[in-house]
Amino acid sequence: MIGELELENERLLQFLYACPVGLIELSADGTIGMVNPFAMQLLLPLAGTSFMENFFDVMNTYAPELRNLADGFPAPRGTVCENHRILVKPGNDPGDEKAMTLACTLVKLAPSRLFVALTDVSKQVLQEHRLKQAEVWFASLLDDVNDFAVMSLDAEGRIDAVNPSVLRHTGFSRAQLLGHTMDVFDMQVSTHERLGAADQISEARREGWYLHEGWQTRLGGERYWCQRLIAARSETERETGWDISGYTVVMREVTQQHFAIDQLTRMLTTDYLTGVCNRARFFEMGERECLRARRYSQPLALISIDLDHFKSVNDTHGHAAGDEALKAFVNACAPCLRPSDTLARLGGEEFAVLLPSSTLQGAGELAKRLLDAVYAATVNVPGGVLRMTASFGCSELNQEVTNLKGMIAAADRALYRSKEGGRNRVTLALSDQSTVAVG
Repeated sequence: MIGELELENERLLQFLYACPVGLIELSADGTIGMVNPFAMQLLLPLAGTSFMENFFDVMNTYAPELRNLADGFPAPRGTVCENHRILVKPGNDPGDEKAMTLACTLVKLAPSRLFVALTDVSKQVLQEHRLKQAEVWFASLLDDVNDFAVMSLDAEGRIDAVNPSVLRHTGFSRAQLLGHTMDVFDMQVSTHERLGAADQISEARREGWYLHEGWQTRLGGERYWCQRLIAARSETERETGWDISGYTVVMREVTQQHFAIDQLTRMLTTDYLTGVCNRARFFEMGERECLRARRYSQPLALISIDLDHFKSVNDTHGHAAGDEALKAFVNACAPCLRPSDTLARLGGEEFAVLLPSSTLQGAGELAKRLLDAVYAATVNVPGGVLRMTASFGCSELNQEVTNLKGMIAAADRALYRSKEGGRNRVTLALSDQSTVAVG
């Protein structure tokens, strides 16, 4: 009997270690007990240099909601979440474009025992995205759609021919369009709502086509919802591939309401708790702003923010109070920001502000206003009122710091100096790798 039990246990272990799904056994607080090799392969890049002892700590940067879901699950056993998707960027390189999407199923086996199954669904998500784009485009043929507007672009993306529907569709004359780029249609639309014309052309050149759905403006400034398909034209084949001779653009106005699309966009680009920009969207926008700043020789600055002693808030008052503190922080910061500034939650109590057309000195001045605003904010907790402080590090794009990765590293270095200097202060990262406290 004992021999059969040992044999069964051995078979179970062989199954766990050979399983192509990440399997992890946890205690109620997230401490990792058993973990199979595939789970180790998925988690190690996320843990970075920290010890991989607690599953919730490892995932906090990418999916802080997992801890709350587990803590808030009332039943003694059952499925806490199933195939919960988590977008992550492995390693410590925020500029790495190789994003990974994990599907997480969390099961409560007993009051003090949890089990996690992790799978990599990155390829599936990419395929779903492409299929959804095609579905939206072709399904709209059956919806409330006005006539097609078709135009031709040359190899550099300039308009060289339009059909009459383009003129009716946009309100522009032929002379006002020929020789211009598609940016002429987007001049009064926020740059954060779309890729610029050059970026859309680059996508079409790389993928063969690009589909955009969003706001566009007519000549008089009227905004309307437009679907735009850009297809690359190839006429000459070389050994290295096809030469792109130009592009065909098809536009159509969609008059139906797009509440579902707007809601989905918000879900994909905002932090679930605070409503600010999420990590994935921040890196996408940050890379784009760096390209734009370098292209047009415009300043660009960044502020890294970390709430001081935030762990003690959760430990003393509970995670619900911690959530309220994060929301209070965002509400305190909002009135200090310009419409073009982007506040993002990067994970846990870590935030960042992207500041287009702002210098390092401008970032420092804003950080000091944010410091005062955060200190003035209050959070009601059982037994009293909680006050917060935050530490700030500021950096800018310059000759030494040439990309988003470098800006974040410089701002984090300055942030560390703020923490080291006593917290609740602002430090600037200078171009010579030194830092200076300004508040």
